[in-house]
Amino acid sequence: MSNNRILWLLLGLQLPAMAQIKYPQTREVNHVDVYHGVSVADPFRWLEDDTSEETKAWVKAQNGVTFGQLDQIKSRDWFKQRIKTVSDYEKLTAPFKKGDWYYFYKNSGLQNQSVLYRQKGLQGKAEEVLDPNKLSTDATTRLTVFSLSKNGKYACVGLSKGGSDWQNYYVRDMETGKDLADKLLWVKVSGVAWKGDGFYYSRYPAPEKGKELSTKNEYHQVWFHRVGTSQNQDVLVYEDTNNPQRFHTVSTSDDEKYAFLTISDRGKGLDGNALWYLQTATPNASFKPLIAEPGQYHYSVVDNDADLILVETNDGAPNQKVIQINPNHPEKSMWKTIVAEKKEPLQGVGTVGGRLFLNYLKDVSTQISICDYQGNPLGNVQLPGLGNASGFGGEKEDKMAFFTYSSFNFPPTIYQYDVLKNQSKVFQKPTLAFNPADYTVSQQFYPSKDGTKIPMFIVSKKGVVMNGKNPTILYGYGGFNISSMPTFSASLIPWLEKGGVYVVANLRGGSEYGEKWHEAGMKLKKQNVFDDFIAAAEFLIAKKYTSPKYLAASGRSNGGLLVGAVINQRPDLFGVALPGVGVMDMLRFQKFTIGWNWIADYGSSDQPDEFKVLRSYSPLHNIEAKKYPATLIYTADHDDRVVPAHSFKYAATLQKLNTSDKPILIRIDTNSGHGSSNTAKLIDLTADMYGFTLFHMGIK
Repeated sequence: MSNNRILWLLLGLQLPAMAQIKYPQTREVNHVDVYHGVSVADPFRWLEDDTSEETKAWVKAQNGVTFGQLDQIKSRDWFKQRIKTVSDYEKLTAPFKKGDWYYFYKNSGLQNQSVLYRQKGLQGKAEEVLDPNKLSTDATTRLTVFSLSKNGKYACVGLSKGGSDWQNYYVRDMETGKDLADKLLWVKVSGVAWKGDGFYYSRYPAPEKGKELSTKNEYHQVWFHRVGTSQNQDVLVYEDTNNPQRFHTVSTSDDEKYAFLTISDRGKGLDGNALWYLQTATPNASFKPLIAEPGQYHYSVVDNDADLILVETNDGAPNQKVIQINPNHPEKSMWKTIVAEKKEPLQGVGTVGGRLFLNYLKDVSTQISICDYQGNPLGNVQLPGLGNASGFGGEKEDKMAFFTYSSFNFPPTIYQYDVLKNQSKVFQKPTLAFNPADYTVSQQFYPSKDGTKIPMFIVSKKGVVMNGKNPTILYGYGGFNISSMPTFSASLIPWLEKGGVYVVANLRGGSEYGEKWHEAGMKLKKQNVFDDFIAAAEFLIAKKYTSPKYLAASGRSNGGLLVGAVINQRPDLFGVALPGVGVMDMLRFQKFTIGWNWIADYGSSDQPDEFKVLRSYSPLHNIEAKKYPATLIYTADHDDRVVPAHSFKYAATLQKLNTSDKPILIRIDTNSGHGSSNTAKLIDLTADMYGFTLFHMGIK
């Protein structure tokens, strides 16, 4: 027993709850891998077997310790109840039109899953189409796909169980409301591309029984399914047995004249894609290349203009442009630029009413420009302010569309948009149990280690004094060309009500400033992302927003990797760490499920130069015997995207080597996946994170 613990007992005082932790014993094995002549120990390799009884026992024991500690945190219950209260409001999605029907999703408040409805016309009576809450006793079965045929007669319904990325596809007759016998298994990384009374979809061969959640996914195939037939009657449309780690997905044009095949080869480190096409009216037609092989450039079909194909691409335009390709003359010399590259990065293109709606980012805020299919400018859409807008989709004959706008302190509001007049009006605005105007959002720019200016959003309650003592959560992602946009979350309100500050740093590796911003944070340049996050922490401390004791590092998935790497490099900057579903083993991530897909962003330990960089920051391989912040690692048993073994091995190593008196806990959710599988689980997780954070900042 330590002298400090003896002193506490002699004084008759209760030991601090978190000081009494006894972690479950984690068996070590003598396993060593050799990479390019370098030996790397992996003593907890056995935890990769998620189906073994020993792993299951370890998970149960770790959860016992974790929840035993969390149960002692009083603020946790307050957060849970308050999150429920502020989240209990009706949530609607923007409607989408098919024939005479408008479809939309609605959550009455705290439903675990949103319910799909439809109504005839905007004033019609809503009728329930599908309620996923009724599909499982714990409401963890999610509706992942609802895709209507061109005539609206049929719908393909995709369902996922327990948070897994695996989906089953079903077919519903929308005229009768009856589900047909169609059932398609082992669907993953797929859309639904209708052609008449059938559709293209993508799937994998059935995995080995018992290894469904961990086996490497290879040999992605495209199939065509005819409504009313069994899966064994489906027609194999495309496969590539020479390249097992490719994705193959199909879309069809609005008029169903073309089918487009997108091929990516990220397992070979290629960030771009190939693009092939098929003329559906031609009997026994096969796909022909527009862009034959995947490379470093992206090509995304926007729409067709008669026989011509409009494509969004970064080929010769790091910030994206729109080009026109004639499939009869697909050579690059014949491409025509419709919308030239701008200073602001183009994030996507919507189509409705025969117009293109171009979504640009200016300092991480949405701007919408309009043009016709020939690229002639038709003005801009007026938005309420600095925030995030999405929508602007529909058919060429539609004269009306919808979009949703939100920001950190602006709840998702649906606008009805008149295409011809370029005018919008509020269609639906939520009624809240709090006043968003009580909270303020500011955007700051700070210098990273190399002098690059990085933007961040800072959210707080009005009147909070920046005295260096504010509990602050710093969130980051920084990868995969994904922007961290200003987005409303009611669950953030209780944190702000407690005097908390919430910060989102727009790190390199994302798409906030186009492809160059992405490239500056990938592969051999990944350290830039960590430097950006560390600089954000230093800025917040220097400007007295907070101080190390009151600062928490937070991130999920690639952001979990970020947190793990940063607390290895600068544990002194943070009082709390919250790494979620993180990629922690950077030497073996490509060995599990679709992990090979991330090689394009990370590189691979199979390559000597990339191995050196990966090992230099890998969260698992850079843990040392030193003082770490209080850490709550969270993952889930059905995460088949970033398998929980990453977090298991990371937690075991951190528990072994941490020399501080701060706890290292791992929270392993059940029947959940890469994201929480229902509302209740998300509320529980958020309350646990907030409660743990405040407790270990010394705030009751």
